[in-house]
Order: sequence, then C-alpha cells, then structure tokens
Amino acid sequence: MAIVIGSGAGGAAAARYLAESGHDVLIIERGPEVPGKDAGHYYANVDAGVRLMRTFCLGGTTMVSGGNALRCLEEELKALGIDLRDHYAAVEKELDVQLLPDDLLGDGTRRLMDAACRIGLPVHRMPKFINPDLCCKDGLCAFGCPFDARWSAIKFIRKAEEFGARVITERVADEVIIRHGEAAGVRCGNEIFWDDRVVLAAGALETPGFLTALSLPTAPLFADTFVSIGGYLPDIGMNRDVPMGAYIPFDGGIILPHYSRPLHAIMNDKGIPAQPEDIIGMMVKIRDEDFGSVHETIQKNVTVRDAGRLICGSTYAASILTEAGADPATFVTTPLRGSHPCGTARIGVSVDLNLETAIPGLSVCDASVLPSAPGAPPILAIIALARYAVEKMNVRDQRNS
Repeated sequence: MAIVIGSGAGGAAAARYLAESGHDVLIIERGPEVPGKDAGHYYANVDAGVRLMRTFCLGGTTMVSGGNALRCLEEELKALGIDLRDHYAAVEKELDVQLLPDDLLGDGTRRLMDAACRIGLPVHRMPKFINPDLCCKDGLCAFGCPFDARWSAIKFIRKAEEFGARVITERVADEVIIRHGEAAGVRCGNEIFWDDRVVLAAGALETPGFLTALSLPTAPLFADTFVSIGGYLPDIGMNRDVPMGAYIPFDGGIILPHYSRPLHAIMNDKGIPAQPEDIIGMMVKIRDEDFGSVHETIQKNVTVRDAGRLICGSTYAASILTEAGADPATFVTTPLRGSHPCGTARIGVSVDLNLETAIPGLSVCDASVLPSAPGAPPILAIIALARYAVEKMNVRDQRNS
C-alpha cells in the first residue's frame, strides 16, 4: 500500500508504477481536477525575490508545460551512483519523445534558429512529448492545452487508476503520521489515511515543510532562474509558435525561442505600439546557485555568478534577435522568474540513493531531490527518478517477503 502526496510528474509517475506493481495506491492532490485548457487559471506562483512558478491542480505543472523532454543531470546523478540510462530510454519510448515536425516550427522560431547559426552558435531542436497530429499550434502550451496534445501527468494518473489507484482532489495533506519511528499515514484536516508507505511529491516549495515537521534535513533552493527578452518584428506571429522548439546551450544555461505574454505589456508601456503578433522573443534560463530557502517564508535571490550568467545569456539572445531582424531599440525584458523550483530535499541531504528519507517508509519523488539546478526542463528526469525509486522499493519488498 502507498499514499502519494502530489500529482505532478513525480507523484503521478510514482503512483502509476506502484499501482502497476500491485500496490494499493491513494493519490492526494490539493488542487482540483480541471480540463487541460483551463489549467493556466491554477498557477500558484510565489514572489520570493525571483518569481517562482508552480500550479495547483491535478497533474501539477505538467498541465502547463511546453512539452520539453530533455535529459538533464544524467552525468551528475550517475556520479552519485544513480544510473538512469534504462529509465530514461523507457520513459522516452512510452512518451513517444520526438522532435517537432517541420510544419510545427513557427516562422519566429525558424528565424531565430537561422540567426543563431549565422553568428556561429550551436542550435539544437528540442525533443518533445507532443503529439503533432493533435497540436493546434496556438502557442498557449503554458496555459493549458485544449486538445491534450502534449503529455501530462494526467495520463499516468489514469494508468494508475486502471490498476486500482484512488485519487482525492482539493484536499490538503497537513501531516505525515509516524508510528514507532516509521511512516504510518497522512492527516488531511480531521481525517487520517493510514498506510505504511508515504511518497512526498508535493513539489520543491511544499515537500520541505513535511520534512521540517519531522525534524528531517532540508536543503537550499534552486529554481532555474530565467528572463525573457523580446523585440519588435512586425507580423512575425511568434505568439502562436509551439514554444521552445529549439535550444542553444551556453556556459551556464540555455537560450530558447520563446514568446512571453508579459513582453507585450512591457513593450506597450515603453511606448512601442506592438501587437502580440509583432513580438519575437527568447528565454535565457540559467543553472542558478542554491541561494534560496523554504521555511516560514520562501526566498530566492540572485548571486553574482547568477547575474553574470544571465548577462552572458542575454547578450547572446540580443545578438540573435538583432540578427533575426528585430530592432534593438525596441528590446524589453521581463522580471526574473524561476520555472523549476528544485533541490530542497536533494539526494545526499534529505534522501539516500533510493530516494528514501531516514524514516522507514517515507520517500520523496519530485524535483526536490535533484542534486543541482538542471538549467533545462526536468520533467523527464523526475519521471525517470520516480521509476527508479519504485523499482528500488519493489526490490526491497521482494527481499522482505
């Protein structure tokens, strides 16, 4: 039996793999179940110096993701003793990870890719878990997909339900119950759900609270801090591009073609009468330092090194935008945001190599366990780690039976 707190990439994957292994599974999700097209209404972002992004609904932030499927931290995890090669391969096969076909690469994305190549920067197509036959190319991936064209954790939750898992939504898990030094259940308000295995997958901003309440160690926060930069280019129509169809690595992070809605308002405030279809943009995402904390308040600051990486990436982005035909006099930038809060229950601090805490029966399977900032979309890594963790749980169960 197992209780999983949270239904994002890690929670849904853990629940699915546990249910398929014969465990009775209960998933507890604080947010509601909503149609994919409405998921953007359930952002629960946190202003912590850097604006940290998260979503409270069934499926978590996978409901508003860009469908990016990069492997990340593979070598860092291997150095710790966790080899995810087979798990990555299995997940990629099941999610049908593939490059976007040419007809789904928008004009703005193509222009930026060509511009980057002309100035000598390496350009890579982004692997995606998007079904091209269902994609409506509306550019609204980050606000929820009306046709469920890209994979979301809902698909794993449905798989788990096929094997008997139960799902409870709009219920806040308040406490992990410990008896005789071992995990024994979860309290939600006045109700207690009893079980001898609990998986924390509430996200890197929520999971540390459960650990702290149990006097377990936590760790500082990473967030993959990013900034969006945009310029005026009439009728480029990038606001309808599938976001982040390519990426350009640089020392300290990646640069991605990306139209960001705030660019429109910022440009208009600057006196540039641009419409959304007149803006071409890029995202600069860095592997930030762990200069953040999750306690009674959440704080995330930018270090000198982080600032240097942001400036470096922004300089590259500005050069690409200029080469693509945007007027540098129109360039605007968004405030700093953090798209991937992670690291607050990292491997080697809060959990061991099996993703277990010091309390028997209590594991963590979300972005909290990542040992360093990925600087890239981590959904694939989180799913692979959950698959790995459940495999380890099943091995132990067999030994103890």
